[in-house]
Amino acid sequence: MIYQYPIISFLREEKMTITANNLRTKGIKALQEMLDRADEVYISLHGKKEYVVLKSEDYAKLKSYERDIACLEVMRDIEADDYKVQSADAHIRCLKDVLRDD
Repeated sequence: MIYQYPIISFLREEKMTITANNLRTKGIKALQEMLDRADEVYISLHGKKEYVVLKSEDYAKLKSYERDIACLEVMRDIEADDYKVQSADAHIRCLKDVLRDD
């Protein structure tokens, strides 16, 4: 088989935008129809993209990717010996110092 993904996935639009006012008048049905044609829908407010709507399975993938990246960053820090070993109390004091400085 030549194609790794179904051909239909290449026909989907990546992003679509709906205005907040249009969403208010057309409702959730408008989002559903747009998500059938696109992977993500932006909601614009006063001409600025303010929110992004994803299907729940796409959101779950995104969160999974974020966790994977965090794990890779931790493993990289461990390999580079870029970490501290300290007690919970010492860690809390360190965090309070950082927050106080900000």
